[in-house]
Amino acid sequence: MKKVQAAELYLRLAELNPDPEGELEWTSPYTLLVAVALSAQATDVSVNLATRKLFKVADTPEKMLELGEEGVRKHIKTIGLFNTKAKNLLLMASQILERHGGEVPADPDALEQLAGVGRKTANVVLNIAFGLPTIAVDTHVFRVANRTGLAPGKTPLEVERKLQKVTPAAYMHHAHHWLILHGRYICKARAPECWRCAIVDLCRFRDKKLIPPKSRSTGSAVQGQ
Repeated sequence: MKKVQAAELYLRLAELNPDPEGELEWTSPYTLLVAVALSAQATDVSVNLATRKLFKVADTPEKMLELGEEGVRKHIKTIGLFNTKAKNLLLMASQILERHGGEVPADPDALEQLAGVGRKTANVVLNIAFGLPTIAVDTHVFRVANRTGLAPGKTPLEVERKLQKVTPAAYMHHAHHWLILHGRYICKARAPECWRCAIVDLCRFRDKKLIPPKSRSTGSAVQGQ
């Protein structure tokens, strides 16, 4: 997609949701880092249900270590891969204390060296907690970028790099939020709701569904999110 079209795409998403926010609950860079790490292969809803109780007793690296692996595991047992994630949270807490004086580093390389932290998690934390112009490519962003033609790519890294090039600077800070929310609620994996998509005319998806299921309407309807 050309930059002028990309700018129009973001403009429309921005008009619908000027100040988009992630749906994970957090109170500090550390709790955000923990929440994002837990969200791998899990829903934000399930993570929030677990962390509401977890963060009451362990909202710092020190408290996480005091809670111990069994204590962490009990709090996150409803989340996928909870055994591995509990171990990672303890190791992560220890690394943050030993390497960074207990503070979450605002550096991508340092973040990715922490246990359980990959590029996507690092980009989310850098963007949300520190205000850096990063774009985190999760399954929703990857799907929307490819399906619309905004930034097609075979890997998350390829998509991320193309998004960095095509996204206007004015929209960079909120870009991944707009794309995530659009993919989660409109451009769904199995049944995209094209009939209420604000960017349907810009999208290159061939199999667009312009009429809602079970609708008797003979025309198409394009609505906002």
